[in-house]
Parts: sequence; structure tokens; C-alpha cells
Amino acid sequence: MASTRRDSKHRVLRKGESIRANGKYQFKYHVDGKPHFVYSWRLEPTDSQPAGKAPCLSLRELEKQIGKDLDSQLDPMGKNMTVMELVERYLKTRTGVRPNTLMNYGFVRNILKNKEFGSRKMCSVKTSDAKLFLIKMQQDGKGSSTIKTVRGVLRPAFQMAVDDDMIVKNPFGFQLAGVIQNTEKTRQAITKEQMKKFLKFVHDDNIYCKYYETFYILFHTGMRISEFCGLTLKDIDMKNRVIDINHQLQRTSWGEYIIEPTKTNAGTRKLPMTDDVFQMFQAIIEDRPTDLPEIMVQGYAGFLFRDKNGMPEVAMHWEHRFNHAVKRYNDIFKVQMPNITPHVCRHTYCSNMARARMNPKTLQYLMGHSDISVTMNVYTHLGFDDAKDEMIRLEELEAAKKEVEKVTGEKPRSEEHTSELQSHLNFIYKMRKGVAFYGL
Repeated sequence: MASTRRDSKHRVLRKGESIRANGKYQFKYHVDGKPHFVYSWRLEPTDSQPAGKAPCLSLRELEKQIGKDLDSQLDPMGKNMTVMELVERYLKTRTGVRPNTLMNYGFVRNILKNKEFGSRKMCSVKTSDAKLFLIKMQQDGKGSSTIKTVRGVLRPAFQMAVDDDMIVKNPFGFQLAGVIQNTEKTRQAITKEQMKKFLKFVHDDNIYCKYYETFYILFHTGMRISEFCGLTLKDIDMKNRVIDINHQLQRTSWGEYIIEPTKTNAGTRKLPMTDDVFQMFQAIIEDRPTDLPEIMVQGYAGFLFRDKNGMPEVAMHWEHRFNHAVKRYNDIFKVQMPNITPHVCRHTYCSNMARARMNPKTLQYLMGHSDISVTMNVYTHLGFDDAKDEMIRLEELEAAKKEVEKVTGEKPRSEEHTSELQSHLNFIYKMRKGVAFYGL
């Protein structure tokens, strides 16, 4: 029979307890068959702290904590894991993500490495701590988009800790609204009049006229700039006048050109060309230089625009051109043009189609929105002038309806008759206004 083990004070040591050669107490326990250890300079809470040693819980106190964690099925290993270590563990589970997402992960890593919050024990973070951390970030000058990116990693990382039984509650499980101020600038569409003035300026300018066709296409198709940059000659069906959008072109921060799927499944779509858009593509293809080498990117070649090195042009090229064109416009004209980017072109197209009363589902398809709510948000941007125009239109339609009834002497009695009457109404309304509705 084994003899009873005691410490220097003749106190009986329990199962798993022992004393190391330096006098420190040790407790050994097992989780999933693997041994783990905790240490303390004190056995009981009443023991005095040895001189020169950092304050710590007694071994018996640590044992109680471990017992509680095991009873509640929490993993005691989470006790010593820092927030940074938790994030690294979470990011290892994120495989097959897009390059832009990887860049965001690296961005979050750098922020946490330079923040005291990253070195905190993961299990000690409370909801109030999480909120205060995000608030402090904004006070330090970080924008709301940056904070959303950081929280977009921390929230699922802590949720993984919950799922792994390391903690009971996700401290980042709160709604961000009301915690930080939204500092993001809303991407506003420009008015149709502003669009016409800007395009005319570009068309007539001796410097920027070479970009007119592209600017026009972006304003009149609503394509994402990465979708436009990814277009090849094979994607432009000039015979049937169809634009086949099935991929996008990106360039990573380290200069690698990559082909990615469209932003969403709905982003893969075919866009019909209007006559004017057809003419713009025709001009681009005719002016496309033939003395530059055809560069292949992941099996794709024949890109519409190439830089001086023959490489395909990417979003950055067009963003700079828009910025420079707007600056030149504002240097010339007293009435200033707001900031215009390729995405502003996209938003302007969407707003113009909404004002033209395009069916929301049709507009959703043309924009490549995966969720109709994104499309419908455009309609909420319509203001007083739009409401006024709509009231006038309804009044004119009602007048046209009475005119048709007067001519035919009949009121609609069936679905078929109603449809026929609506066609008459639309025809009369269009004739009165002298406008085309783009087939709407």
C-alpha cells in the first residue's frame, strides 16, 4: 500500500496533487485522456504568498475551478487561451476563402496584435468588455467599416469557443447598432441630369474622351467594375447583343491576377444590350489594340482593356480615371460634380431603373442581387420629386383610362379585357409623354 504523501507542513496531498523540486504545488488532471497541469505556490487560500512570487490562486482554488468547468462540460483549456490564440484557431478552420477575405483576415490579425485586447484571456471577456473594445477602436479613429470587419472575425471565433464548450456565452453576440456610430458614407447615386452633364464633358474632353465608352456602359448596365474588367471578347455576343457575366477579375495586394466567380450566384447573368450600349462595345472592340500580347489568366484571354505591359486592367485603373475626370470637371465648372466611382455608376443605373418603374424582380436580375431586399432599398431612396412625378403619372393614366372607356364605350370586365385595356392605357400615356420605357 502506497504511503500517504504530505507537504512540508505535513498536510495530506490529494490524488493528483504533488510538489515539484522548486517547491511549487502541482495538480494533474485529464481531459479526453490527455494529461493537463496547473501550478501554484500555495496549497490552501490561507497560505502566505512566498516572497518575490507573483500573486496567484491557491492550488485547491484552481482545483475547484477545474471541477466546475468539468461538471459544466466546459473545456478547461480555454482558461489559458488568449483572444489572439482563439482567432488564430478560428482562422485555421476557414479554408477555401477568397483572396479579399484572406486580406481582411490579415488586417484583423495586425489590429489584434497591437491591441491589449488580443492578449487577454479569452474566457475573461464579458459582453461589456467586447462593447468597450469596439467603442475604444472608434474613439481611436477607426471607421465603422473597419470595426465591422474586426467584429466579423471575433464574433464567429467566440462562437466557435461556445460550440467547443470553452465558454458558455458569446460576448460578441450583440447587435452593433447603438454601440458604435455608423461613419460609413452612403454611396449616393447622382441625378440623371448630372450623369448627362458628366458624360457630355467626358465625350468632349480631349484627355478623357478615350474613356467615354466605358463610362457610358457602366452608367447604363449597372455592372460591377470587377465584372466589367473580367469581360473577354467571348463574353460579348455582338450578334445576339448579349453580355455574358459569369466571372470577375481581381488583382490581389501582392499583384496576382485571379479569376473569381461572381459575387453571388445571382451575379451570374446575361444582360441584353440596348442599341447605345451595343455601339459603345462596338467602338471598344474596334479600337482594341492588336499589338499587345494576349495574356491568359486562369484560362481566360481576350480581355477588353490592357495596360502598357499587356496585363488586363482592373478596378483600380477605372477608379483613378473617374477621380481624375471628376477633378478636371470641377476645375472647369463652377457647379461642382459629386464624387463618382464605378459603384456610383452602378447605383445610379439602379436608381434610374427604379424611377422608370421597372419591375423590382427584373431589376434584381439585372443588378445581380441575391436578395430582393437589396434591390428594394433603392426604391426607399426615392424622394419627394419622385413621389410627385408618380402622382402626376397616375392622374394621367386615369385620364387616359376614361378616354379609352369613352372611345370603346366599355369598362374592363375580365382579366383578359383588363390586360387589353392596360395596353391601350400604356400606349396612350407613352404617346402623350413622347418617351420610351425601355420595354418596361
